[in-house]
Amino acid sequence: MALAIVDLAALTALSFQIVGAIWEGRRKEEERREKTKKAQKALLCQLNQIDFSIFQRKIELENQQLVLKRQKEAEFVVYRSDFERNESEADRDAAEVSDPVKLLKMAASVSLGVGSLVWAEDSDTAWIDGEVVAVNGESIKVLCTSGKTVVLKASNVYPKDTEAPPCGVDDMTKLAYLHEPGVLHNLRCRYDINEIYTYTGNILIAVNPFRKLPHLYDNHMMAQYKGAAFGELSPHPFAVADAAYRQMINEGISQSILVSGESGAGKTESTKLLMQYLAYMGGRAVAEGRTVEQQVLESNPVLEAFGNAKTVRNNNSSRFGKFVEIQFDQRGKISGAAIRTYLLERSRVCQVSDPERNYHCFYMLCAAPSEDVQRYKLGNPRTFHYLNQSNCYELDGVDDTKEYIATRRAMDVVGISSEEQDAIFRVVAAILHLGNIKFAKGKEMDSSVPKDEKSWFHLRTAAELFMCDAKALEDSLCKRVIVTRDETITKWLDPESAAISRDALAKVVYSRLFDWLVDKINSSIGQDPNSKFLIGVLDIYGFESFKTNSFEQFCINLTNEKLQQHFNQHVFKMEQEEYTKEEINWSYIEFIDNQDVLDLIEKKPGGIIALLDEACMFPRSTHETFAQKLYQTFKNHKRFSKPKLSRSDFTICHYAGDVTYQTEFFLDKNKDYVIAEHQALLTASNCSFVSGLVPPSEESSKSSKFSSIGSRFKQQLQALLETLSSTEPHYIRCVKPNNLLKPAIFENSNVLQQLRCGGVMEAIRISCAGFPTRKPFYEFVDRFGILAPEVLDGSTDEVIACKRLLEKERTSRISDW
Repeated sequence: MALAIVDLAALTALSFQIVGAIWEGRRKEEERREKTKKAQKALLCQLNQIDFSIFQRKIELENQQLVLKRQKEAEFVVYRSDFERNESEADRDAAEVSDPVKLLKMAASVSLGVGSLVWAEDSDTAWIDGEVVAVNGESIKVLCTSGKTVVLKASNVYPKDTEAPPCGVDDMTKLAYLHEPGVLHNLRCRYDINEIYTYTGNILIAVNPFRKLPHLYDNHMMAQYKGAAFGELSPHPFAVADAAYRQMINEGISQSILVSGESGAGKTESTKLLMQYLAYMGGRAVAEGRTVEQQVLESNPVLEAFGNAKTVRNNNSSRFGKFVEIQFDQRGKISGAAIRTYLLERSRVCQVSDPERNYHCFYMLCAAPSEDVQRYKLGNPRTFHYLNQSNCYELDGVDDTKEYIATRRAMDVVGISSEEQDAIFRVVAAILHLGNIKFAKGKEMDSSVPKDEKSWFHLRTAAELFMCDAKALEDSLCKRVIVTRDETITKWLDPESAAISRDALAKVVYSRLFDWLVDKINSSIGQDPNSKFLIGVLDIYGFESFKTNSFEQFCINLTNEKLQQHFNQHVFKMEQEEYTKEEINWSYIEFIDNQDVLDLIEKKPGGIIALLDEACMFPRSTHETFAQKLYQTFKNHKRFSKPKLSRSDFTICHYAGDVTYQTEFFLDKNKDYVIAEHQALLTASNCSFVSGLVPPSEESSKSSKFSSIGSRFKQQLQALLETLSSTEPHYIRCVKPNNLLKPAIFENSNVLQQLRCGGVMEAIRISCAGFPTRKPFYEFVDRFGILAPEVLDGSTDEVIACKRLLEKERTSRISDW
């Protein structure tokens, strides 16, 4: 019985264990199920969130697709309007054709809607990008990327190409929209990644990087461009030079490359690169002696030393124009060369504004080795009047001592002997000493004499360097001899007039020295009379407009007016050839030129230069009587005006903008003769070099025939244009991105003004007068196929597809009406 009780207790305990295990299993199963439910619920939430995100993304994509389609449609309007304009252009009013602003706006005008990305005109940055947020008739509200909202007229808003590459395009004819903001933005994008060269068709735009980029210009790079098709490689001056060289060889036609831009834009450096490449292509391998190409290249540092100076805009500004003719034989090898210069800025020798400098050679000579400094009795440039009018004496990164040695070495290469070099620098030193001669009142009425012992020292030193008599030098500065029918009269000059006489001597000696250098280089290099063709490289000053504009700016801007007319005619011709090739009639395009401005300036008789020459021939004429004559003659001329509150200034409406000229020094600067006393002094010099600067046979002020700088310059320009017209031109437009002369700074308004002055915007205007936006057929189909995908079905012919797209769009618009 006891055993049975024990077994029953064990059985009961076992039962409890079994029941407990069952309940524990059920509890764990319930927990597992609960966890599974929670996991499923969480997963369902995640799936719902994903679905919602997908839905949101789908909506966003649809919206983007819609915006893109609208933009495509807007862009398509340009092509469609061009297509339709060609059919009805015969009825267009000629006045509309001749309005460049209207043409640019017509070419870029599209239907802009809410959401369209655009360029808006901005007073601070010229153009700023943004998004259209509202359209109310002709008013468009734009939210700019700067955060501000502006309301503008539709004519001041341009579409933005949303598919343009972030680094820009290398040829701006590839831009979907050919307008000012598109061009400006493209140049900026490329400049930001050190792509400083960009094409606009056949025109190369070069933006000054203000830093050294040696990898772009070594022999390896020249080898890359040798024989490469134009546009095959990245834009580069070597590509322009190679295209000119190949065209000369293949077609037997002389070429010219015109390099232009404002001071500091990099014209001189671009010209050097062109000459370097042409020397590379046409150079000869010789065992000894100086080759023509070596002499041509080494002429640059010589001419820069005597013709370049630091200005407000540029540390190495060429103060003269230069046209280098490189002659080639039938094998394409350089056989000769000639350098022609234009309008050296003579006034700089005596007048320098702060913070500019005089010509480089003066500072080089003051920094020369001690034996040279002692020989010429020179010293610190701060001690010379012609140099200390400005507080700038040194240039960052330039060692004038090294430059002096390099210039002497270059003189050796171009064939200037050591004796001639010594004479050259004696003349330069003499000019510095001349400037330090001050004058005081003499014993006679209205007479003058050297002021003090310092002035006498500099007078004697200048006479010693000129190798002439000191007394004769004093008399030439302080007296004038007047020869009448009955007697010879000696007239004293007062101190002010004597200082003017001193400066006149310094200017004429320096300008004749520069002319001698050019002639010497040309004779040393030699010209090839049997040459069949040439490549000319023109490095010319750009359009100038300063606070004060004198005779130099007047002549410089005349040059740019002439070259702009040549440029317009060439661009127009290239456009005609393009349309002929595409078999498109564009006879409705009216060519605009600036002949009326040129007639205003240079017409004979009756132009400004002719009236200036007339004023110079009358002793009693003043700048005020000259100005009054201009006001009377041109009072009804649309390009000429008289500023209000001025008695002697005048304004000319140039192609690049209005420029107001001050006439105070026009008469003096226009006179082109050597004062008789100065000529007699220099002719009597014991130094054959000095006496040769002003030959005795040369006409003097007493000659009956009048000669002027303006008329001579006009003749030089005419000869230059005749040479250019006989060649096939190529263009490089240099741009200065900022006025600080520092890298990585791109000032929109400054660059835009230069593009206008350099004719780039004019070239775009001519393009916009016809069909401004151009794409290959395959690109057109790829870009606009989204508008009507059904027209592409079953067709592999891109031309047919393009026609279907145009026709489909036209049909849909008719049905909408």
